[in-house]
Amino acid sequence: HVGKLHGVRLLTIADALTALDCAPRELEQVFLNLLVNAADAVGESGTIRLTTSSSAAMARIDVEDDGCGIAPDVLGRVFDPFFTTKPVGRGTGLGLSISYEIVKRHGGEIAARSAPGRGTVVSVLLPLPSRT
Repeated sequence: HVGKLHGVRLLTIADALTALDCAPRELEQVFLNLLVNAADAVGESGTIRLTTSSSAAMARIDVEDDGCGIAPDVLGRVFDPFFTTKPVGRGTGLGLSISYEIVKRHGGEIAARSAPGRGTVVSVLLPLPSRT
């Protein structure tokens, strides 16, 4: 699926996922934070790709943008409370920190990979209910 808003393209590539045992409002906050960050990174034009897939035990959701990217020397700090790469007045540095805590409480993992000028991918892995 492709959507477009103010020059930004949103592509969704979704495999059908098994229902998660989760707190939906909390995960909404995680993905809203990731999409807002991606939109900020691409600015007035660019592409954000939302991809879902799953294995037997985990659901994977990737939020990828083709924006400005994150420098290697700060990439390891993006989940730290109050750390932000945004200009003063644009971010509190809490979005990714809160997202990290929510994903961890759900028994999952969240990680970012990026390169300056080449965009960023934030991957969220969440456990699927056991099929016993």
